[in-house]
Amino acid sequence: MMYKYYIYLSVILTVIIFIPLYRVLMGPKIYDRILGAGAIATKTMVLILVIGLVFNRLDMFIDITIAYAILNFIGTLAIAKYLDTRGVKRK
Repeated sequence: MMYKYYIYLSVILTVIIFIPLYRVLMGPKIYDRILGAGAIATKTMVLILVIGLVFNRLDMFIDITIAYAILNFIGTLAIAKYLDTRGVKRK
């Protein structure tokens, strides 16, 4: 019975992921796109944890989520550093 709610929550999270996707695709500035990608990554981490609850293996999925969060953080820092050294025009 409880799994049905996890499935509904997963579907809702999947739909919510598409909201910042618009910002990533149509963002007026590169910084808006980076923030949109970070929001997508955060919602994806929550979705991974909900999937862990569905499969009753939350311990394994927490490790996967932590690794994903670290990669997301390092990737965001790398992109920000690249844009800072490249001298992007700020509007």
